[in-house]
Amino acid sequence: MGALRPPGRGRNEPRIRQDVGARTHTENDTTVQPRTAAWLGDLSGAFADLGTFLPLVLGVVAVQQVDLTGLLVGFGVFALVTALVYRRPVPVQPMKAVAAVVIAGGLSTPGLVATGLLLGVLLIGLSAFGLVGRLGRLIPQTVMSGIQLGVGLYLVWAGVKLMMQQPWLGIAALVVLLGLQQTRLKPLAALVVIAAAVVWGIALAPGSLPAVDVALYLPGFHLPGPAALWESCRDVLLPQLALTLTNATVITAAIAANYFPHDHARITPDRLAMSTGAMNLLLAPFSGFPMCHGAGGLVVQYRFGARTGLAPAIFGATCLAMGLLAGPQALTLLALLPMAAIGAMLLVAGSEMAITKRLRHASRDRLFVIGVTGLSCVLANVAIALLVGWLAEWLRARLVDDEMA
Repeated sequence: MGALRPPGRGRNEPRIRQDVGARTHTENDTTVQPRTAAWLGDLSGAFADLGTFLPLVLGVVAVQQVDLTGLLVGFGVFALVTALVYRRPVPVQPMKAVAAVVIAGGLSTPGLVATGLLLGVLLIGLSAFGLVGRLGRLIPQTVMSGIQLGVGLYLVWAGVKLMMQQPWLGIAALVVLLGLQQTRLKPLAALVVIAAAVVWGIALAPGSLPAVDVALYLPGFHLPGPAALWESCRDVLLPQLALTLTNATVITAAIAANYFPHDHARITPDRLAMSTGAMNLLLAPFSGFPMCHGAGGLVVQYRFGARTGLAPAIFGATCLAMGLLAGPQALTLLALLPMAAIGAMLLVAGSEMAITKRLRHASRDRLFVIGVTGLSCVLANVAIALLVGWLAEWLRARLVDDEMA
């Protein structure tokens, strides 16, 4: 992932880096675009990651009696803090393993609070000793590329499934997204698609627009008992910790280093783990759902124009306003967003992440490791893929050494 130095480059020229699954760009990325275009890109990218956020949040609320006010306020506060700390489009997402267990009916509301607190303590401790960064340095490049392939394929598959809910709307959104890439509206592609799909849905069913009573709603305060702490340790803590340490910290930092190479000292695995741990520890007692950063969210937001901390700030302010002013009624507003259109955005961003230059130019032996690791991501999860990739890389290295001997 080092910088490429073309022959004859002047001392004052910006270094050129390769995006993970994206185009070449300069270190002064935010100054390449006019300010207006950059602002519009952040506005568009702010909501590009709804394909991860909405299905999990809607699924959790449908199954478990969570405090929607606390959930939205938690995302809002975390996203605003993220914008201030990292000043880049670092996403804030629901923890996927936790959400999956909740949707399957395997974790209670007190168990959710306990999970947020326990993960907060563990992540703060690991990052304070620099252990998360050490994990990142141990991952071979082939395994890292494989995980990036897997995350991209996961986004593609998730996008296709969402598009199939309303195939015609999903295909139309995909056509519009691809068409806007060739126009001046490219920075607004995601926002245009979402807005157009919402308007289309309301036009087909005029009576579907809900009436919301605006008032001030505040989250409750809860502390878990011993039973909830044991429930969390038994059912979800270790799988989610493994996912968080890989996808939400190490992989996210690696992708951020490619997108924003001059910020590599600020967006590190240990800092991402620290911010995740601190905010979960703070927000879990106020009904905040367990949250983390995420590699896929970063790719999607960047793909649709986000370049600065304005993107998470816009997302955070929106969540905070909905939680405080609409409370439980915010669920009807979230349901207006068409999942098929959001699926089209995931498909586009995932395809770009999966098909990288490193993948196209890899040797056969390295391509095998990348492919096995990526497939493990899709079939299992990032933590399992990391172990499988390590094993495949070890076997590859042994075979290469034997051939050379």
